[in-house]
Amino acid sequence: MQSKSLSQAPALTLFPGLKPPNKTLIFHQICVLSITFLAYASFHASRKPSSIVKSVLGPTIPFNSTQDPNLSSSSDAGWPPFNGTRGTQRLGEVDLAFLTSYAIGMYFAGTVGDRVDLRLFLVFGMIGSGVFTVLFGLGYWLDVHVLGYFVGIQVVCGVFQSIGWPCVVAIVGNWLGESKRGLIMGVWNSNTSVGNIIGSVVASGVLEFGWGWSFVVPGLLIILVGILVFLFLVVNPEDMGFVHPGTEMEMSVETGSAENLHNVESEESKLIESDHSDSSAIGFLEAWKLPGVAPFAFCLFFSKLVAYTFLYWLPFYIRHTAVAGVHISHKTAGLLSTIFDIGGVLGGITAGFISDIIEARAITSILFLFLSIPALVSYRVFGSLSKLANIALLFLSGFLVNGPYSLITTAVAADLGTQSLNGGNSRALATVTAIIDGTGSVGAALGPLLAGYISTRGWNSVFFMLILSIFFAGLFLIRLARTEIQEKLSGK
Repeated sequence: MQSKSLSQAPALTLFPGLKPPNKTLIFHQICVLSITFLAYASFHASRKPSSIVKSVLGPTIPFNSTQDPNLSSSSDAGWPPFNGTRGTQRLGEVDLAFLTSYAIGMYFAGTVGDRVDLRLFLVFGMIGSGVFTVLFGLGYWLDVHVLGYFVGIQVVCGVFQSIGWPCVVAIVGNWLGESKRGLIMGVWNSNTSVGNIIGSVVASGVLEFGWGWSFVVPGLLIILVGILVFLFLVVNPEDMGFVHPGTEMEMSVETGSAENLHNVESEESKLIESDHSDSSAIGFLEAWKLPGVAPFAFCLFFSKLVAYTFLYWLPFYIRHTAVAGVHISHKTAGLLSTIFDIGGVLGGITAGFISDIIEARAITSILFLFLSIPALVSYRVFGSLSKLANIALLFLSGFLVNGPYSLITTAVAADLGTQSLNGGNSRALATVTAIIDGTGSVGAALGPLLAGYISTRGWNSVFFMLILSIFFAGLFLIRLARTEIQEKLSGK
């Protein structure tokens, strides 16, 4: 496969004014960042409903005097087969089905993504994800109570969802140079938290009309964004006649002379062709051997285990834990859980900014990871005292937990995928990204499953699991952090 996309975005044909020299490289970089931001935000928005509806599908809370009087008893009836004594375990198994297929699919998606048209591959993943998210919601109107139906839907949906991340990171990596990559991708990676917030608000808002709507609306949303991606997304700057940003050059256009324009295009064409001849997609095992890939991949395994446990179980935990002595409603629990994601947005941006300033990704990640341990302990111990304490500590936990998770899945993956030992080959981007995020997704699959089983023994046990996971995540980066410190001290 050639590095350039196999087909041009239809919008470029419909609107010729979008092409150079009418629009600059910076304009197209902003467009790509915006479109990919919306694309992956819609992926996360379509994942969020399963956590929002857990408190409706799962075991009930016995009515008592401490319960919010506005709660509807009918909404607490549960939905077979998730409302029995094994309800939380079955909900965890549904999460496992999705996240296991997502993790496995991630490895293959990265390898395929380096060899096909990323725009069409991304659209394929978005449309498929939307269709199967809608099918899950249709179980409400079809009155489906078979566990196999929900598990099967989630398995297929996980495969489609796995296409998203390697594609968007590879596309963004194509358009960005290394300058301030941590900050820019830190801001851009807030798409995950923004998507979680959108998904939580939408799913919680329509939950009162029936839990099926909580899946159908986000499912339709990702399909609509997929159409936008198909029409407007440009995969490579070379497709527009620009030189890759890593060369610190932009195509020079002399608008007053057609001859000069032809000469420039000819020179650019030669440069791009020579670059392609030296570039080939890297193998899966070769990518594992690149320095830093394995430590960051295993760090993300534990880091993502924690992040996804919150993603899938936080609304359920809030719903089943009295805040100031009162159990809050399903809708309020869903909305309150967005505070964790809001903290995650700022955490990802801050981590990226700090890592750019000190030029040390591992040190930044370890700092956030170890600070998140006392934050989680404080949230468990003091979060139930009042709503204000719950919000403040939830925000702090999201800030510290999502900081390294965001940094590793974006700037670190892009750095490792284009490092000098790989000849700066950007075609390793999707493969390296898939390895790192795919390994993290294995942890993401285990976290919600373990939480479903361990929560039956008490939430203290769940938080102990999360804290232990963060500790192991930090251990994997100690050697890399030590190397970074030595380089700083030696003045390199």
